[in-house]
Order: sequence, then C-alpha cells, then structure tokens
Amino acid sequence: MLVLDSGGVSRLAERSRQAAALILALREEDLWPPLVPSIVLVECLQGHPGRDALPNSFLKTCDIVEEIGESLARRAALLRRMARRGSAVDALVVALAEPGGTVLTSDPGDLTALAQYAHDVIVEKV
Repeated sequence: MLVLDSGGVSRLAERSRQAAALILALREEDLWPPLVPSIVLVECLQGHPGRDALPNSFLKTCDIVEEIGESLARRAALLRRMARRGSAVDALVVALAEPGGTVLTSDPGDLTALAQYAHDVIVEKV
C-alpha cells in the first residue's frame, strides 16, 4: 500500500519527467493508485482553481480516503504521543499506512519519527 502526504501529492503532481517516471515505476510495482487521506488536501491545495489545477488533476488518479474512523484517529494520536513530534495530519498518514505500507513525502523528518513507532511503515522521500 502506498500513502501520500501533501508533499508527496505536490511532487507527483508536477509535470516533470522525474514525476512521470516515478508514477510509471509505482504502477509497474502495482502500488497505484495511492491512498490520500482527505485531510491532506487541506495542506496541498490552496483553494484557488488556477493554482490547484495540477494537484486536482493528479488527485483524480488517487484513492481519496474520505472517512477517518475513530480507531484510526486514536492510533494516530498514540503515534504522535510516542514520537513527540509531527502534526495530526502526519500522524494520520502514517497510521493509514499501517501495517506494511509506504509513505511518500518531500519532508521525511516528522513522518520518519512517527513511523518508528508504527507497524512496518516505510517513509520514502520523493
């Protein structure tokens, strides 16, 4: 399972050869489409149709997780307490990737700290 945070969405939404190559590789590894928690949209969108055109187009290729259940929210809270860092959004991204998932991000610091307390979650910089 592949989960994207806001940095992962922003990087993969770029119209660049690097982003296209990575998406192709993820498809070949059967890791597509990625999961994106709906709360991540708050961080990666600006509320402006023009500025949001690329991310909105990209997000149509992803599976948006609209509901964050109580157990997932509680798990994210526990990860955040144990790591003593990271935002609520970061903690939800890592909790959603459990067990055995990979998180793609442009800023791995807090996510890596959270993943140290998660069940078999890998954080990769994109």
